[in-house]
Amino acid sequence: MSHPRCELLAPAGNLEKLKIAIHYGADAVYLGGKQFSLRAQAANFNKDELQEAVNFAHQHAARIFVTVNIFAHNRDFKGLADYLKFLAEIRVDGLIISDPGILSLARKIVPQLKIHLSTQANVTNGESASFWEQQGVSRINLARELSLAEIREIRKKISAKIEVFVHGALCISYSGRCMLSLYLTGRDANKGLCAHPCRYSYRLEEAKRPGQFFPVEEDERGTHIFNSKDLCLINRLPELITAGVDSIKIEGRMKGIYYAAGIVRIYRAALDHIYRCLEKNPVEPVVMGETFMEEIVKLGSRGYTENFIDGSPDEDDMLYSGPRVDQTYVPALLIRKKGPDTLFDIRHKIKQGDRLEYMAQGLANLDFEIKTIYDLNGVRLDQAQPNTLIRLETLPEIDWQEHGLVRKVQH
Repeated sequence: MSHPRCELLAPAGNLEKLKIAIHYGADAVYLGGKQFSLRAQAANFNKDELQEAVNFAHQHAARIFVTVNIFAHNRDFKGLADYLKFLAEIRVDGLIISDPGILSLARKIVPQLKIHLSTQANVTNGESASFWEQQGVSRINLARELSLAEIREIRKKISAKIEVFVHGALCISYSGRCMLSLYLTGRDANKGLCAHPCRYSYRLEEAKRPGQFFPVEEDERGTHIFNSKDLCLINRLPELITAGVDSIKIEGRMKGIYYAAGIVRIYRAALDHIYRCLEKNPVEPVVMGETFMEEIVKLGSRGYTENFIDGSPDEDDMLYSGPRVDQTYVPALLIRKKGPDTLFDIRHKIKQGDRLEYMAQGLANLDFEIKTIYDLNGVRLDQAQPNTLIRLETLPEIDWQEHGLVRKVQH
């Protein structure tokens, strides 16, 4: 029996990233408003932007899920009911919630909206999943500390949809419930204000020798004793799909446009590849090949781990000492408007004669040379600086698509 197609759920820290993610194939996007979200340091969306986001997504057959996933104190409920009503009025497709009190309020105030349970709720077993399903949750984002076998067992227990993180930064604490930032900086991670102290470099101090710091040798980049490699399950997608996962989720609302474009593009191509293989031969194991990982490496990372997917990870997975991958490309151009006079938004200095690469949908990378640069008045330029709009003549000519990205090798 065939399983419905798995959703690709992408992050969006602002409206620009949302449009880019949908352009590159996201089925759904999750985002936060100015309040009640666990990524308070992202640009996030005001009410007008939320409305525009919903309109754009629905015009492109995509869905919008809004994070309301803080762990709330009494004072945090001020204005929450009105905010939930607003989200219902603009027709968002679901709410992402972790706090039982917020969940209860949402069911009373906006019963028409679907509720997705955040990974912050730490669902690690079938009984817990069943409990939340009984509370009206239609989708559960499972804890990140689960193996493939455990995911399969939970799938058997519930009819609610299952969502799994497959890519992005990993928190050192259980599915992100961390107090380290609050203790060290006063910024509460569970209120969306994480200062990411697990990414800091640390030195050792002995209690009887205050002020005398001892080096802890890890590698040439310093000592990052709390830091994990990034999650990457690109090669395990076939198994996740056959295990009954309904949605694969990418972390990264704080990341830039190159990440938004590159990662969504790769996972879209990977899912399409899997379903093409399954349609051709539903019983033959799907082979992913090397192309997808080769593209991921171009984006740079802290190194990659498959985390708990085969069971508890060892020190090689969780420590920072793994193969850090430097970002080899930078975003150079963003296509603002296509047509006879395609409009480009400059993100990195370019000049006549530069060779760049257009990241087309799918995994096609179209190499081209800049023949001529024009400003908006038609004046010819030798080079163009970031934060300007230009027009181009290229060799060869390319069928540009709005919200597409062009990259260049980082020197």
